[in-house]
Amino acid sequence: MEKITADKTLDARGLSCPMPSVKTALALEAMGSGQVLLVLTDDPVSKKDLPIWAEATGNTLLGLTEEDSTISIYLRKG
Repeated sequence: MEKITADKTLDARGLSCPMPSVKTALALEAMGSGQVLLVLTDDPVSKKDLPIWAEATGNTLLGLTEEDSTISIYLRKG
């Protein structure tokens, strides 16, 4: 995956479903259209939930990577 520069990072590690999605929604709400949010989570459910949620809410999944127990999810605000 090419390097994606995030405008804001949300550390949701230690939170379990549905909190990573709730915090992501609040973070994106405060951002401008086209800005990129990096969500750091260790909740495996978020790997499936956040991309589906992003598409349903008009945001774009730019990438998803896993390193050790941390999942990095890049979302562009629609």
